[in-house]
Amino acid sequence: MDESLELLLKVVEVLEDLGVPYHVGGSFASSVHGNPRQTQDADVVADLPASAVPAFVARLQDEFYLDADRIRHAIQRRSSFNLIHLTTGFKIDIFLLGTGAFDRSEFARHGLQRLVDDLPREFLVKSAEDTILRKLQWYRLGGQSSDRQWLDVLGILRAQGERLDRSYLRHWARDLGVEDLLEQALGEFEA
Repeated sequence: MDESLELLLKVVEVLEDLGVPYHVGGSFASSVHGNPRQTQDADVVADLPASAVPAFVARLQDEFYLDADRIRHAIQRRSSFNLIHLTTGFKIDIFLLGTGAFDRSEFARHGLQRLVDDLPREFLVKSAEDTILRKLQWYRLGGQSSDRQWLDVLGILRAQGERLDRSYLRHWARDLGVEDLLEQALGEFEA
C-alpha cells in the first residue's frame, strides 16, 4: 500500500475511533471519481469537537507534527489545520465542517469508496458532484490559474459522465458563484 494512503488511513482510523464524522476530499476524492494522480497531501473534512482534541493529539503526536492550540483555534473559527508526518513530510489538511447550507449538503452526500483496489477497506469520500464544486471554488480562489484543479474537474466529468446529477451541480454552482466555470467545464467536456 502507498505510504500516503497508510498515513491517511491512520488519521481516518483515529477519527472513526473517536466517533468524529469525516470524509476524504481533495485530490484523493478526484482520483476516486476521475483520473488517478499522485498528490503531496490529503484533504479531510471533519466535524471534530473541542472535547476530542486531547485524545486526537495523543493518538497522532508520535508520528505527526500537530499543535493542540492551533487545532482548538481552527475548531473555533471553523477553518483548517495541518498534520505533517514527521518522517516523510506528507501533509494532511483537516478542514472543519462549515456551517453553511452547502457544507451540510456536501457532508450528507458522502459515501463509502475504495481509494485504490488493493486497499483493504473503504473510506467515506466526498461525492463526485461536491468534489467538482469544491475544486471549482478552489480554482476561482486561486485566480483560475491552477491547471491541476481544472484538470481534476474535467477528469471527473469524463469519468462520471451521465451519472452526475447536473441539476444538483447547477443549483450549487449558482449559489457558490462558480456557475460560469461549471458551464465552461461542461462545454469542454461535451466538445
